[in-house]
Amino acid sequence: MPTSRKGDGHPSPDAVSAVGLRKSYGDKVILDGIDLRIPAGTVFALLGPNGAGKTTAVKILSTLISADAGRIHVGGHDLAADPQAVRAAIGVTGQFSAVDGLITGEENMLLMADLHHLSKQEGRQVTAELLERFDLVEAAKKPASTYSGGMKRRLDIAMTLVGNPRIIFLDEPTTGLDPRSRHNMWGIIRALVTSGVTVFLTTQYLDEADELADRIAVLHDGKIVAEGTADELKRIVPGGHVRLRFTDPAAYQSAASVLSEVTRDDESLSLQILSNGSQRELRAVLDWLDSAGIEADELTVHTPDLDDVFFALTSSSRQAQADQPKETAR
Repeated sequence: MPTSRKGDGHPSPDAVSAVGLRKSYGDKVILDGIDLRIPAGTVFALLGPNGAGKTTAVKILSTLISADAGRIHVGGHDLAADPQAVRAAIGVTGQFSAVDGLITGEENMLLMADLHHLSKQEGRQVTAELLERFDLVEAAKKPASTYSGGMKRRLDIAMTLVGNPRIIFLDEPTTGLDPRSRHNMWGIIRALVTSGVTVFLTTQYLDEADELADRIAVLHDGKIVAEGTADELKRIVPGGHVRLRFTDPAAYQSAASVLSEVTRDDESLSLQILSNGSQRELRAVLDWLDSAGIEADELTVHTPDLDDVFFALTSSSRQAQADQPKETAR
């Protein structure tokens, strides 16, 4: 389950906010006026197919490239007016490792400490702490070129944390990792958020966003086509249903007669009712059964997963674009 502060009743200040963010390269529009708002201490996932603009958004928010338009604040700082303060507040781990394979893991860490102008003593202390935290002590003296993909990713994030950033941009951090390494990385991200760090995550793995993110935005053709929690997004597309299973054939028949618009499965004594899985709809089903004195042995809620949402949103967006009338050249 995602780590969040949703239950504390106190809204967090925004770690990242962007209004009207735009970026084009020639005639190609990459970001078409998107808005983002990410509360501090949460995980925000930006989903999208290759070329959707995810990496461009990260590069703009992390001061690597400039936007064509938009008001952007990161860590409470105006990005346009004070980019240096933004850089001091953030850490960035890109799709491709920043690790230097010719030197050891420890030397990579110490080099990063030098770049952050830490004293030699402080640099060694921070390096030792982070190598232990990321389970890299045994490999610390070995060339980074000998590390596995998962180890390089862990070292990459450890290097990012040398400057103690409160906001971290992870651009597709698990691309190319095996399932075990991906799950280890998820644990690292959860631990970061538990410590109060805000994580801006871009990914093509929908299960990753489902597992980690407090809020998810889907970016397609330069626009945010949907945003919400994983559960909210799953209710966008049809196909959700409630399944009631009975062991008593009489109760099954009675329920089938009481409930309207159900799909019957006489062999398994189960009924399927179209539903978006909301609390209101579930309560209505239970109220119908209670009023008739019928009790189901099992109730399960089935909702579309993020794969369904992603394909529905990007397909409909693509189709809508195709349906737009074409201008005739004059």
